[in-house]
Amino acid sequence: MNRSIELATAMIRHTDTALFDAPSPCADYAVRDVVNHLAFGFLLAHRSGAREPWDPAWSAADRTPYLVGLPAEEWARACDDEAAAAGRAWADPAAWEGESSMGGAAMPAALIGVMMTAEFAVHAWDLAVATGRAVEIPDDLGAVVLEGVTAMAPAGRDGGWFGPEVVLAADASPFERALAASGRDPRWTP
Repeated sequence: MNRSIELATAMIRHTDTALFDAPSPCADYAVRDVVNHLAFGFLLAHRSGAREPWDPAWSAADRTPYLVGLPAEEWARACDDEAAAAGRAWADPAAWEGESSMGGAAMPAALIGVMMTAEFAVHAWDLAVATGRAVEIPDDLGAVVLEGVTAMAPAGRDGGWFGPEVVLAADASPFERALAASGRDPRWTP
């Protein structure tokens, strides 16, 4: 998970706040929404990995910015702090064992870990392409991301946060296949 966390935080750190209103490949999300969503994801991963209580007031569906009250220039630092806590929690092999909670729902911890790994890598890509940059996802990480996206795809399509799967060439990389499975076109441009 730490590799995908670092990809996401690097993208956040190097995203110009002047681009926060730019569109992203994440349906209905501008760049600012992707950054805010990642911040909430870091919190979710931290709490799940550390087996810390989940505040029932938190809602990923709530479009109110998690980072509300902070100037946009401070969002990257806040994300770095929460991402570091998530990384520490999931660096402990025990975080991957048994069950944990994600948003109040008990699930296998390893599944949460793989899904959050996918979440961070896919949204790192969203930020990269939305702001005219590239991000390198090695095939071994891409395979883990594909596993996580595949696990989330049915709920994602039912919930409306994944679009229809995009058809790709047979030689597409594991990460490109993960993007396609999430309803994203790897060839997306702003």
